[in-house]
Amino acid sequence: MLKIKNLTVEVEGKEIIRDLNLNIESGEVHVLFGPNGCGKTTLLMTILGFPNYKVKKGTITFKGVDITDFTTNERVKLGLGMSFQHPPEIRGVKLGDMVNIALGKKEGEIDESMIELAKRLNIAVEFLNRDVNLGFSGGEVKRSEILQLLAQAPDFIMFDEPDSGVDVENIELIGKIMCELLDRNKLPSKRERSGLIITHSGFVMHYIKADRAHVMLNGRIACSGMPDEITKRIMEDGFERCVELCSVKGAC
Repeated sequence: MLKIKNLTVEVEGKEIIRDLNLNIESGEVHVLFGPNGCGKTTLLMTILGFPNYKVKKGTITFKGVDITDFTTNERVKLGLGMSFQHPPEIRGVKLGDMVNIALGKKEGEIDESMIELAKRLNIAVEFLNRDVNLGFSGGEVKRSEILQLLAQAPDFIMFDEPDSGVDVENIELIGKIMCELLDRNKLPSKRERSGLIITHSGFVMHYIKADRAHVMLNGRIACSGMPDEITKRIMEDGFERCVELCSVKGAC
């Protein structure tokens, strides 16, 4: 589904990602841990093709297509989607219009299918007529992001800290919908969608069983292993000690 090879990325002239390699197969969900500033969000933005994130070396291949030089909208049309950690307020654009765009429908129409999607995320109908994220609480912003992804139904979904700034009730709801979006409720042989989740707390992993976990340090994937083991070691020993332990053969 996604293959990243020897990726080096600069942001405003500063090298953030260095010779990074990552493979995610069809139907797999990977989780990415790491301290602030290590390059996690930069990686997602680069995969999505944001212009300020300059690929200096390496390739990004999605569904067998080299998308390294594709624009963001070209990548989205191929099936990439993302839930942002801090999405902006968009004045003058209604949430319902954003959902219609994701559904491939005309703006301005709130039909029963959209209302049903909104209900599943406990989003009141009146929110669909409000400007995107304007005056929304942290939990409402996260649910708004997931609503747009439900409408878009991408093949590969990236989540940038979906469990940050939300209460336990919202995390549970978001986690359940993420499971659906990522085909986690299907048998492994029937799963087609893939995903990459960034999380600091790991709370959302109580609801989503990932296939692989990675720790990122200084712009590189420093170690990889089974999610439960990696999470345990991070919580007990911290990121750098986890990497040291995983460097021992068979540790993870």
